[in-house]
Amino acid sequence: MTTFVRPSLGAHWSNWSGLEEADARHVETPGSVEAVVAAVRRARVAGGTVKMAGAGHSFTAIAAPEDTLLRPEALTGVLEVDRRAMTVTARAGTPLKELNLALERLGLCLHNMGDIAEQTLAGATSTGTHGTGGTAAGLSAQLAALELVTGTGEVLRASATENPDVFDVARVGLGALGILTSLTFHVEPLFVLEAHEQPMTWDRALGSFDEMTAQAHHVDMYWFPHTDRLVVKQNVRTDLEPGEQEPPSRLAAWWEDELVSNTVFGALCRVGSRAPGLVPRINRLAGRALSERRYSDLAHRVFVSPRRVRFREMEYAVPREVGLDVLRECRRVIDASDWRIAFPVEVRTAPADDVPLSTAHGRDSLYLAFHVPHDTDHTAYFGGLEPVLREAGGRPHWGKVHTRTAADLAPAYSRFDDFLAMRERLDPDRVFANAYLRRVLGD
Repeated sequence: MTTFVRPSLGAHWSNWSGLEEADARHVETPGSVEAVVAAVRRARVAGGTVKMAGAGHSFTAIAAPEDTLLRPEALTGVLEVDRRAMTVTARAGTPLKELNLALERLGLCLHNMGDIAEQTLAGATSTGTHGTGGTAAGLSAQLAALELVTGTGEVLRASATENPDVFDVARVGLGALGILTSLTFHVEPLFVLEAHEQPMTWDRALGSFDEMTAQAHHVDMYWFPHTDRLVVKQNVRTDLEPGEQEPPSRLAAWWEDELVSNTVFGALCRVGSRAPGLVPRINRLAGRALSERRYSDLAHRVFVSPRRVRFREMEYAVPREVGLDVLRECRRVIDASDWRIAFPVEVRTAPADDVPLSTAHGRDSLYLAFHVPHDTDHTAYFGGLEPVLREAGGRPHWGKVHTRTAADLAPAYSRFDDFLAMRERLDPDRVFANAYLRRVLGD
């Protein structure tokens, strides 16, 4: 049965950080693939555009609507579990956090993920969302199949054996190739991670980074600008069965993850915004506030952390072999500036994958992520570091702040032209275009 919420007149759209906003002329909440097809065909006939928004966690305007906005709330839930193939299919509007809980109930888990799980599956895969380490860091590299509605209103199912050329390119599709309606992920039996979090000095952390990434499955570092302090997180897969894990106590979890990492950190950011001269002292305090701890828990509970302090973010993937040198150069630029940076710089790694517009395509990568509070002007900080990252061969995260255009992104991706050709085939009338896509892909 075809179901959808009746189209309504315009609505205001904004992303989580408040950095991007737009006004749609029409809004629909489709509840079926057929309803998505109908919306796309109406937009095409009218010569307009249509965008399916996710949860708004991209910092760019990649999902900003111009004419019709489709909301994802009615396209959620698990559709199929194939235990022989070890795959799970879910509707594309399902939030990642809901998929994680559904997989836990099934005794299953994704191999890897980032530390935020509010995004929809479509939004997270389409922008190249990733975790750190493992055999696959990006969510898109864990896809087994997908279904999308093209710009001509055709429903395409794609996998390694069905429309493989579409599957190859569309795993990171930027919302430019079609509207995703379902996604099939490779999954694993539910597993337990042992987490080891500890403060380190700059020299010790960078000096032992290669050793840590060789020994631990997933390593994540946070450097506090204007200090020599980092917090390092190492997560290792264990032989523990689910139910045998030893998570932090409720009090310890509240103290570290809620009070220190969110409430106190948010308050310190507000103080730093009002009195920038205090930021170096605040960062020294923050860098020492988190204590060393070890615990074990189900994988998704270790990967994902609560993030209640809003921010703006720029992230670049640089070649792994030069990554730490690029980090050192970024520190040199920060130290030589008059910026006062209240947020830590995050450092992660990713193995090479084969997804054409993945930031880890064809090369092992080191990710450097830079943040400011959501109400802080980011332009000087991000603009000052972006040339360093670009010069190192960096590729910007598609869902995070950057100034790159199609002309200078094309040389960074060996298969950029393949993506453009697929876009021409699947959306010849640019039904899915918006200002952001015109900038990064051209007309």
